[in-house]
Amino acid sequence: MTPTPSSSTYSWQNPSAPPPLDPQIVEFMRLMGAEGARYPKRHTIPIAEGRANAEKVRAPWTQGGPQMARTVEHQVPTRHGKVRIRVHYPQDRVLPGALVYIHGGGFVLFSLDTHDRVMREYAGRAGMAVVGIDYTRAPEAQFPRPHDECVDVMRWLHSHAGTLDIDPAQLFIGGDSAGANLSVGACLVLRDAGDALPRGMLLNYGAYSTELYRESVVRYGAGEYGLSLHMMVWFYGLYLRRPGDAADPRVHSLKARLDGLPPACMVVTECDPLYDDNVLMAQALRDAGVAVTDTLYPGTIHGFLEAVSVADVAGRAFDDSVRWLRALCNR
Repeated sequence: MTPTPSSSTYSWQNPSAPPPLDPQIVEFMRLMGAEGARYPKRHTIPIAEGRANAEKVRAPWTQGGPQMARTVEHQVPTRHGKVRIRVHYPQDRVLPGALVYIHGGGFVLFSLDTHDRVMREYAGRAGMAVVGIDYTRAPEAQFPRPHDECVDVMRWLHSHAGTLDIDPAQLFIGGDSAGANLSVGACLVLRDAGDALPRGMLLNYGAYSTELYRESVVRYGAGEYGLSLHMMVWFYGLYLRRPGDAADPRVHSLKARLDGLPPACMVVTECDPLYDDNVLMAQALRDAGVAVTDTLYPGTIHGFLEAVSVADVAGRAFDDSVRWLRALCNR
């Protein structure tokens, strides 16, 4: 299902009832919400404490899933110092390349650990190595440092792929939410520098602009669907150094020149403040001549891939993306 802008079916002046949530997603939200309610609001406590609590809330959802043949970690040199990467090699590896996955969390929260199962799901289902980047988070590292680190890791991976048993011609990049933003931003820099580009971009419910006056933000951003407008303001306030950063094309991807970027696979969530950004980004990429596969998953919320242990729709989204990865690898 190809999504359309929410403004075609909803307006602030003439609101309509939101679409129903997938029952399995409702259960995921109930369990996640019950655990999260045990802790103070993130903006009322020190950042380190908020991060630790976020790890605890998500720990149950990282368990289980595909078993790896091996998992190794490396320290990669970047212009800002060393950055840790985690490489998952699946038991039944059929594709020689790798998906470089950049976790979300508003540039402030989450980690390789909160997204470990997500990465292993891709590795196991695709039969491909998956590389996670432990970029430095805000506010300790504000824009553009996390972005720079991802660019430098991609360059290092391309030149050192052989030592990792990875085909550099089969490298993909992707991520969710802020991770999708960092993925697009990295490709913009690599393109402009004439460097090798990834084979494709896997973009899961990404943040592609700093424009918060969106129909979908009003409809889904009050907090009952997870990601809220309040959280988005908090994230950007911690990540950006000054007001001008909000207009930088590496952050505000919708304003960037997008031609020459790799093909994109976009996972679009229906009940998400970022819904409109995703629809607009898919169209902007197409207008720039980039091949786009965008799929709307009805009844889903921001971050729904983490519900794969209880929600069938998450499994479908993983499998759809894997088919896209394999198709590009076989071209």
